Amino acid sequence: MGLVVRPGSIESGDVPRFIIFGGNFVSELSIFIDESGDFGPYDYRSPYYIITMVFHDQSVDISTPITKLEADLSNRGFPNHCVHTGPIIRRENEYEFETIETRRRILNSMVTFIKHCNVKYHSFHIEKKHIEDSVQASAQLSLLISRFLRNHYEELLSYDKVKIYYDNGQIEISRILASVFTVLLPEVEIKKVTPSDYRLFQTADMFCSMELIRLKMDAAALSPSELEFFGNVRDMKKNYLNPLEKFRWD
Repeated sequence: MGLVVRPGSIESGDVPRFIIFGGNFVSELSIFIDESGDFGPYDYRSPYYIITMVFHDQSVDISTPITKLEADLSNRGFPNHCVHTGPIIRRENEYEFETIETRRRILNSMVTFIKHCNVKYHSFHIEKKHIEDSVQASAQLSLLISRFLRNHYEELLSYDKVKIYYDNGQIEISRILASVFTVLLPEVEIKKVTPSDYRLFQTADMFCSMELIRLKMDAAALSPSELEFFGNVRDMKKNYLNPLEKFRWD
């Protein structure tokens, strides 16, 4: 049986392919997953656990937006840079000595990138103060994810293959993904990734971080560094939350 390989969309560090076996097109859905929080005891400084999934149909070529993003980051003095949204907002880690203007420009480049990619996302969250332990947390997150997959079962089943990208940051999430996805969908591959290798993984990080910002805003619990970065709630909604909300897959 013949094998034909066609170039597909390019995600930094990887070149996916659309494969045709014997003349039959094989469709693939990529799901990039990031999380915020931990499974430890409740802490008022970290009250939520969030899992965010970014969905990308591999038949959609995003090489042009990626090229533009790479150029933007390079022009800003960050060539081949892995974007970390949370530290950008809070001026942490590699952004500790960067000005607020520089950090905003980096994040704005990511927002522009997302606007030109045909992706969707969904976030699942639990409030840890209502959770007794990690077992209950895993059970509730599994239920939320299962419910979402069942609601979109026909759409997901239309793909020949679903490939999940996760960095294995927390073993509980790896177990949830393996149990839920492989039970509900017939062709699933889970791939361990390095965040710096995939721009869409960094996109998942951004959606996840902004979901946390949204929850904290609703609870009037934004930190001083977060308020400083966004300027005010109105600008935060206008420039970040509302534009990203358009990509939510309910």
